[in-house]
Amino acid sequence: MALIVQKYGGTSVGSVERIQAVAAKVKGFRDRGDDVVVVVSAMSGETNRLIGLAKEIQRKPLAREMDVLVSTGEQVTIALLCMALDSIGCPARSFTGSQVRIVTDSAHTKARIQSIDDERMRSELNAGRVVVVAGFQGIDELGNITTLGRGGSDTTAVALAAALKADECQIYTDVDGVYTTDPRVVEGARRLSTITFEEMLEMASLGSKVLQIRSVEFAGKYNVPLRVLSSFEDGPGTLITTEEDNVEKPIISGIAFNRDEAKLSILGVPDQPGVASQILGPVGDANIEVDMIVQNIAQQDNTTDFTFTVHRNDYDQAEAILQRVAGELKAREVVGDNKIAKVSIVGVGMRSHAGVATKMFQTLAHESINIQLISTSEIKISVIIAEKYLELAVRSLHSAFELDAVDVVSES
Repeated sequence: MALIVQKYGGTSVGSVERIQAVAAKVKGFRDRGDDVVVVVSAMSGETNRLIGLAKEIQRKPLAREMDVLVSTGEQVTIALLCMALDSIGCPARSFTGSQVRIVTDSAHTKARIQSIDDERMRSELNAGRVVVVAGFQGIDELGNITTLGRGGSDTTAVALAAALKADECQIYTDVDGVYTTDPRVVEGARRLSTITFEEMLEMASLGSKVLQIRSVEFAGKYNVPLRVLSSFEDGPGTLITTEEDNVEKPIISGIAFNRDEAKLSILGVPDQPGVASQILGPVGDANIEVDMIVQNIAQQDNTTDFTFTVHRNDYDQAEAILQRVAGELKAREVVGDNKIAKVSIVGVGMRSHAGVATKMFQTLAHESINIQLISTSEIKISVIIAEKYLELAVRSLHSAFELDAVDVVSES
């Protein structure tokens, strides 16, 4: 008998029929003797509907009241799922985040979990019931309802699994696991049987939408075995685990990409101490996140060219800020490009294999794809290229690193 925490997202509980299908799946685990805690999101589209209502009343709704409002979506789902479970002879009890006592800080709409009281959940499990918990929400020390931000139900599930010392946390989605890259771009993309926490964290941060980043961080920190599965078809999914469990991994596990990139350069800036903070300070003050940064110093005239990338939605605002900064610094000019994309290869095997970057660059050169920026870490290499070459780059790299030959058969 195992203790399993399962999470079902909005599409998995998007209708009464799907909620009943989830109930049947949960009952199957319960019938084989497992204790089950279920975390659910709001029904598909419900959170957006509630946000829309709020914005009809206030252009910038009060953060505290938004948390009160949007947290009701999950309350509907937990009640309906418990009714569905009860109707097929599987006793269940629903709990909001405050009833379980998931304590967070007071940062409304983006709260972070501080502690979880597992006593009530254990009591219900010992009584033979399935515990159904509202994802995405908690309560602060003052009793205010808080939410964890979009995608926060994944974090709720992992946090409950850590608190309960569950044998596994299962995230049910509309895909059947983590793939070497997006199957819509590469027909030969393969589902991975395993991937490390580090690799999954990189993939999530680089554009893979399978799991929410904070949930992967949480799972890695508390060593919670995490499995991604499909709500709609049976299968072993992908197990996210520690590097030690993946001795025979390939050099590269996957390719991530992001179309939402834009690049800005301020040219001919005086090369002097503090110039980087003078450029990026105003950008940060505008709450614009900067991703890749490259600085090139020209020896001849003692100036530097400074380039960085931002989210495409922030391009116009960042460019306006940079134009102002350029005037203050007496820089030569500001240039930008909002038709770029980022392509990244990820794999813990890079630590022990030389020549990975060379192979990546040669592959892109063979396709006449120019690299504009490069960023690296121990297990990742990212490049900025023209957006029109994105799919060609991903397909070429997938083939060059033989990811279509990765063994995806799970041995579990």
